[in-house]
Amino acid sequence: MTDLLSMPLRRRGLVAASTALLAAPALWTRPAHAQGTTATGSAVIDVDRARTDPIPVAIPVFVGAGGDTERLGRDIAGVITNNLARSGLFRPIDPAAFIGRTDGGATPNFQNWKAIGAQALVTGKIDSQGGDKVRVEFRLWDVLPGLQIQGTAYTTTLGNWRRIAHIISDVIYERMLGEKGYFDTRVVYIAGSGPRDRRVKRLAIMDQDSENNRFLTDGGFLALTPRFHPTRDQIAFMSYVNDKPRVYLFDLGTGRQQMLGNFPGITLSPRFAPDGNSVIMAQTTASGSDIYLVGLGGGARRLTDSGAIDVSPCFSPDGTQIVFNSDRGGDQQLYVMGADGSGSKRISFGRGRYATPVWSPRGDLIAFTRQSSDTFAIGVMRPDGSGERILSESFFCEAPTWAPNGRVLMFYRETAARDSRGNGYSSRLVSIDIAGFNERAIATPTDASDPAWSPLLQ
Repeated sequence: MTDLLSMPLRRRGLVAASTALLAAPALWTRPAHAQGTTATGSAVIDVDRARTDPIPVAIPVFVGAGGDTERLGRDIAGVITNNLARSGLFRPIDPAAFIGRTDGGATPNFQNWKAIGAQALVTGKIDSQGGDKVRVEFRLWDVLPGLQIQGTAYTTTLGNWRRIAHIISDVIYERMLGEKGYFDTRVVYIAGSGPRDRRVKRLAIMDQDSENNRFLTDGGFLALTPRFHPTRDQIAFMSYVNDKPRVYLFDLGTGRQQMLGNFPGITLSPRFAPDGNSVIMAQTTASGSDIYLVGLGGGARRLTDSGAIDVSPCFSPDGTQIVFNSDRGGDQQLYVMGADGSGSKRISFGRGRYATPVWSPRGDLIAFTRQSSDTFAIGVMRPDGSGERILSESFFCEAPTWAPNGRVLMFYRETAARDSRGNGYSSRLVSIDIAGFNERAIATPTDASDPAWSPLLQ
């Protein structure tokens, strides 16, 4: 069992303890009666198979001991159910079909779950520890062979129940599919409101399931293109403070904003380097724009000097290469160069203009926006430009961002206005699997654009 009570109630303090628990070798080797976990089998299913035949999983309400624990049992099971269903790779079974009940801890009657077609079963129970402290225990069962494949207990506060539900969802995803989940993450984006000709654009953040939404800036200055730091609670973004577009850093803990560098021109399209010690971005010049690497502790290094418009740089996960878009060849296309700016090579050759490239966390794909004729599209290609695939097309869509496991993309889509006053216009976030299926709208309280997915919380 992991005791989270002694940890600070900050998000990262809570996650650090949980991550250590999930990674502990003892989780896979303790006998069935040991506190916290057992693992006597494996039920890994190929993701491609799960796309065409989602895993049927039963998630009964976690058993509570009365009071707040009863409510938490329902709420936690509900969040897990919604997370797994939205992935498109699991098919939660309707609770109306359940036969009998579970007590959350004992070995279930597997025949009851086989009878309704469940392949996996999630059970859990919640016990009060006094005050606002609770212990949440969950178990993952492989129904057909009748084996427990995961068992973990968390002790935390009542206010952290949703976080625990996301962590449990990630564990189920990883144990069943053999790759990391992405539920314990956040999304930062630009919240748009007001008339289209006087648009207020605020920096906003939410959990990946649209909950805990909050605005980070008050809309006094236009904000665009936010990006997460790989390990810190920090965001780089573009802000029009005093009508001077510049790249700023935003500290999520303190709310403090700080301009990054003091360049003579506009600075834009920032992204953190994989090591988190610098930001790569573009700076305008008289003839176009160039790409710079700016250290968080000071200093800047120019990486391109093509006389063209070089923008939207993004490092490969290993930090050895950079993808960016440029019109140096006469049209807006994608290029890859070394981390020092050497050896640039064009990789996009389809019909249309390419923009907003972003490297997958796995390193195997680059996502992009493509405009051809009157249509925009979100697609992916390999880092050498081969294997281009379009995932979604519409009137306008742009700015893909990767889930930290490289399985899902998020972007934003705009609809056309019906008149000059902007009636009918909307801007919404959308997610889609990299195979081009399970496209879903993401709920936000206002119009939304420029999403950026966080790393898995630590």
